[in-house]
Amino acid sequence: MVNVPKTKKTYCKNKACKKHTLHKVTQYKKGKDRLSAQGKRRYDRKQSGYGGQTKPVFHKKVFWPFLCPENGIILIFYR
Repeated sequence: MVNVPKTKKTYCKNKACKKHTLHKVTQYKKGKDRLSAQGKRRYDRKQSGYGGQTKPVFHKKVFWPFLCPENGIILIFYR
């Protein structure tokens, strides 16, 4: 796991700010999966039975949204 600071001073591009401010850093969390979605049903059917993992395991890049406390704008940074 990557050690990331809780806050970071970075530039805010919003028209109201246009300056460097202290941003709150959080890690993006995935939403809840829908069990009745067609892709999930297809995947579960393919996974059932013998044979192990049938599809590649997806590894998504970590997403760090930076939240500006002055106006609530979220900046996008990938690492």
